[in-house]
Amino acid sequence: MNKNRITLKRIPLATLTAMVSMAFLSCSTDSADETLEEESEETIPTELHAAFSAFNTDATTIFLDGSNVVIETTGLPDHETVYWGEGNSLYREESNVATTPSIMSSNNNATTITVDATPNLTGNTVSTELNTIGIAVSGASIFNDQEGNGALDQAAASLDWTGAHIGPGVYHYHLEPKAFTNDDDKLVGILLDGVFLYGRKCNATGAYPTDLDSSGGHTATTQYTDGEEEYHYHIINELYSTTGSYLAFAGPYQGY
Repeated sequence: MNKNRITLKRIPLATLTAMVSMAFLSCSTDSADETLEEESEETIPTELHAAFSAFNTDATTIFLDGSNVVIETTGLPDHETVYWGEGNSLYREESNVATTPSIMSSNNNATTITVDATPNLTGNTVSTELNTIGIAVSGASIFNDQEGNGALDQAAASLDWTGAHIGPGVYHYHLEPKAFTNDDDKLVGILLDGVFLYGRKCNATGAYPTDLDSSGGHTATTQYTDGEEEYHYHIINELYSTTGSYLAFAGPYQGY
């Protein structure tokens, strides 16, 4: 007789099913707990990014709302333009500009945007759309390279000295806003994906960046990051069409 014989016991099917289910639930619970732990470890910012200190406080109100930043603006810039209208202290005569009939001081330029305090750079790129795609440090809106349903060329004659005009609705920049950045590394504003936009030069090198992606972005230090590298956009150093200037931002966004 074989004393080393092993006796196998039959396990009822219902019992076996229950055991497998319990093991599955245990694994699922562990996975769910890990996910909750990861989510709970998400850092909620307690202070605004230092770059927001450059925004026009007379026009903008900027505050944290959980993991988001809310930017409320009157939309009225702090620089001269023909679009202020005669009689305004910031009115600038620009006889070569084919102005629209809107007068800024009587126009509803107020805009509010909400952006991620920490942009998500791991997803897909997203194309820009018409209307406000960001807020400039002046308090006015930033638009893309389109006007209505066509190219910007058709409205280029109405752009003022700083690459902006009114229509539709609000005063906004299409081109490099020379009122506060002109062939330099200064902050232009923030876009809807929470990524900051700078002038044509890189603060880290003092030169035009050569490593920009399709959106005009790269990772480098800026004057607001205290030596740490951060992804941000630049106005691309390529003249746009016959305007003699540079597009503020054509997209796509990288931070959604």
